[in-house]
Amino acid sequence: MISRESGVMKAWEFTVRKTQAAAKKRPNSIFGLGTMYMGHPEERSHHHEENTEALETYIAEKVLPNGDYYKGQWANSFPHGHGKYLWYDGCLYIGEWYKGKTMGRGRFTWPSGAVYDGEFKNGYMDGTGSYTAPNGENYKGQWSMNLKHGQGVKCFQNGDRYEGEWKSGLEDGQGIYLWKNGNRYSGEWKNGCTWGKGSFMWTNGNRYDGNWEAGLPKGSGTFQWLDGSVYVGNWSKDPKEQNGTYYPAGSSQEAHLEWDPQEVYNELSECLVCPGEKVSILPSQKKLAVWRSTKTGDSKPRRRSVDGRVSVGVEKPYDRMHVWDAGVDVQPIDSDAACDSTPTAVKALHEDLLNMHIVDDSILRGGPPPKLKAPMKSKRQGDIICKGHKNFDLMLNLQLGIRHSVGRPAPSASLDLKPSAFDPKEKVWTRFPPEGSKYTPPHSSTEFRWKDYCPVVFRTLRKLFKVDPADYMISICGNDALREFSSPGKSGSFFYLTNDDRYMIKTMKKAEVKVLLRMLPAYYNHVRSFENTLVTKFYGLHCVKLIGATQKKVRFIIMGNLFCSEYTIHRRFDLKGSSLGRITDKPETEIDETTILKDLDLNFIFQLQKSWFQEFRRQIDRDCELLEQEGIMDYSLLVGIHFRDISEGGDLIPSESCNPSGEGGGTPRMSRADMDQLLLDPSRWASIKLGVNMPARVERTVRRGDCELQLVGEPVGEFYEVVLFFGVIDILQDYDISKKLEHAYKSFQYDPTSISAVDPRQYSRRFRDFIFRIFSEDA
Repeated sequence: MISRESGVMKAWEFTVRKTQAAAKKRPNSIFGLGTMYMGHPEERSHHHEENTEALETYIAEKVLPNGDYYKGQWANSFPHGHGKYLWYDGCLYIGEWYKGKTMGRGRFTWPSGAVYDGEFKNGYMDGTGSYTAPNGENYKGQWSMNLKHGQGVKCFQNGDRYEGEWKSGLEDGQGIYLWKNGNRYSGEWKNGCTWGKGSFMWTNGNRYDGNWEAGLPKGSGTFQWLDGSVYVGNWSKDPKEQNGTYYPAGSSQEAHLEWDPQEVYNELSECLVCPGEKVSILPSQKKLAVWRSTKTGDSKPRRRSVDGRVSVGVEKPYDRMHVWDAGVDVQPIDSDAACDSTPTAVKALHEDLLNMHIVDDSILRGGPPPKLKAPMKSKRQGDIICKGHKNFDLMLNLQLGIRHSVGRPAPSASLDLKPSAFDPKEKVWTRFPPEGSKYTPPHSSTEFRWKDYCPVVFRTLRKLFKVDPADYMISICGNDALREFSSPGKSGSFFYLTNDDRYMIKTMKKAEVKVLLRMLPAYYNHVRSFENTLVTKFYGLHCVKLIGATQKKVRFIIMGNLFCSEYTIHRRFDLKGSSLGRITDKPETEIDETTILKDLDLNFIFQLQKSWFQEFRRQIDRDCELLEQEGIMDYSLLVGIHFRDISEGGDLIPSESCNPSGEGGGTPRMSRADMDQLLLDPSRWASIKLGVNMPARVERTVRRGDCELQLVGEPVGEFYEVVLFFGVIDILQDYDISKKLEHAYKSFQYDPTSISAVDPRQYSRRFRDFIFRIFSEDA
């Protein structure tokens, strides 16, 4: 084992040395695709200084054809040192540059008058800095990747003030909030709300000390009057859950006997936390004017994304990029291309110019974006496994094993499981000879052995998930055959889908089995504690071992199918929050209802009703905390969209242009009033859960043509009534040596923040930041 790890580390060191050597030979690009040193922050700072001295800089002044202007220190083909860059839209940066990226101290000014003055790192506001909004709001403190993160002080436009900890742009941790009227809260925060233990002091001298949840007192707490009288009890916005005892002060026996605890909630409803201003465009989204050379022999046309943009984020590290120089002639870095003055070269340059900012013509003209079309209808997913199929015997083995495992009599399990139930060695082997045995039926397949991992745990999980054993067996082991289809991802796993679409069976690698068994206790406690968890529901873990010369082992996990619904899923998105390679490579004509689209294909913002949105935020935080604690990364939010209104011609009908009777030809449309009534009536919630059959609406977005790696497009005010399905999938990838190697290798070629393979803590933060940008509250 030690020699194997030593070999892997040697391979990693060799790969790093080889990549560094290759990177030194390549011209550095404006996006910093040259060499990158990884190590301790102090070491990186020292390396930064060494590189600055090594590069030969000179003062340059450049006027670019798109209207941008730069004046300052220049090295090779990018700003390097101190300089000023003015974009054509009025944004201005003055400060330090490092190989074409804002790095160090600087000042960024928006056309609106907003100003950020502070530290930058890799193009992001990162470090200590001050931001002043056009409306006068001001924040001074720590930043991380454009978001307030760490200690900071914010003065709001309305006169309120917050001082304390921030996380991902919101108040989170210990903090003090002072309202303009003098009221004051001191205590714990979470996701921008008072949450945890804290104290609220009114200007009249009264105060509340106790527990909070979502901005209101919840749980045990004490209310104290200025005269010393005290009310101690359990607090809840629901009067039925409210109870407590009043203790008058010695000097005022009759002072507050008629006081109602609900008065506190009425008073607090006037003390709202100011939401603050949203920044229209972030410094990291501002790119320098560049052009790509297409003279690489690849004539394959690039596919546009679903919002009309050209494909971006594809892994092509050797694309040559250049800053436009002043004057008529363009001087590329590639000497061979510079010497080529033939008409072919001129034509290629013209093509590069045309491809520089590809965006839909209607958007460039300021008109409305083109109508959205419903994707092509597709046949039912998967190939039916019938007799003669190469995996027919494997399916029979699987069905025999499941029938045996679920049908085996067992005592009624308590939800409080013993630690021994989670022991990885807790497994049951059963032999299935063709002629049958005392415990197994005869069958027509070859002899095999069946293994159940932690059977008590998974039986209890099925009970928690309210899975009826008889229905479970009929779905998987009934007369209807399973359907097989290969994974659309990189894992190479195969999926089997039951005929009723309720369950998915996935083949697993041994490493994934080990990860699941390791995290099984934490997973069990999590799904038991949070009924609305969005993580994948696991129902069983098994292994089939064929007896004979092959001795082949096939491991299976049985999961719930997120898209099992009476609704047609028109669009499917697999969302990670990274940009590198996160675009579907299928031509537009091949995209249908079953195509899995990715982050850079996304052209919607999802809007949930207020109470659902708040629960969604809370649950995403809980689920990500579990995965981060268990060292898991590379998971996704899988989202399915059913559009309620589609015309006969296949156009999606915006909500404003469709009447409530649903004459557009799609599903009868639910009005906003009907939706509100549905959410207020618990008897109609039977089929609606967080992430399942959720009535919602989406707002269309369009990405700007001058920002290739813009993860989230700009809203255009076009809304569609939808039904949403979503959940967190692929939760069995830990940050092992292969992922660390992938991170190290790709960090030399790409922006480290754009790649999927990052450590679990950074992955969790980036994932949440992205998800909370594409999901919002429906106002």
